[in-house]
Amino acid sequence: MPTIALVDDDRNILASVSIALESEGYHVQTYTDGAAALAGLAANPPDVAVFDIKMPRMDGMELLRRLRQKSDLPVIFLTSKDDEIDELFGLKMGADDYIRKPFSQRLLVERVKAVLRRAAPRVEGAAAESAANQVMERGKLVLDPERHTCTWDDRQVVLTVTEFLILQALAQRPGYVKSRDSLMDAAYDDQVYVDDRTIDSHIKRLRKKFKEVDDSFDAIETLYGVGYRYRDA
Repeated sequence: MPTIALVDDDRNILASVSIALESEGYHVQTYTDGAAALAGLAANPPDVAVFDIKMPRMDGMELLRRLRQKSDLPVIFLTSKDDEIDELFGLKMGADDYIRKPFSQRLLVERVKAVLRRAAPRVEGAAAESAANQVMERGKLVLDPERHTCTWDDRQVVLTVTEFLILQALAQRPGYVKSRDSLMDAAYDDQVYVDDRTIDSHIKRLRKKFKEVDDSFDAIETLYGVGYRYRDA
């Protein structure tokens, strides 16, 4: 039974969303502020976390920043209707998805399901699963899908599920261009719509993480108006 963590200072939202998720068979953890959530998520890691951005004691952005120092837990942000800046900033920091308030409980449940599917092996048949889960080595890059680990020149790079899937899609065929649409298909469920800026934000975040371990990292190339390409150095 997957566990979903809800972090929101609005107790009515916590109650109603908990009921919706529990009716789908999920176990739910709830927290009313970011500081309590940070301790709780470390002690009892869930499968997916849903954060509100505006909370007392520690807001959702700071909670995500601290979480990403140690964990690649899939995170969905809840944002106000007009907080586009927060949405983009959250994606750059490593959020996997976002939902604008007010939202339907059905929508949130479907987004949670989509993130869980992306986090699980997404292949059919034993042969396909074996191939998809093989360790991939591309120069200094090593990706291990089964362990969800990534290293660059033997140094660990912590990636979110979405970042890992995008990088894996790029590195599968070095030198070949991947359009934003194809990267969306690799990283997102068919029922989830994302725009070009979402992919661009994930790419920026990927580059930032690799440059933190190697300032000369330039393996992800941008082809303006076309897409992205992985260069196997």
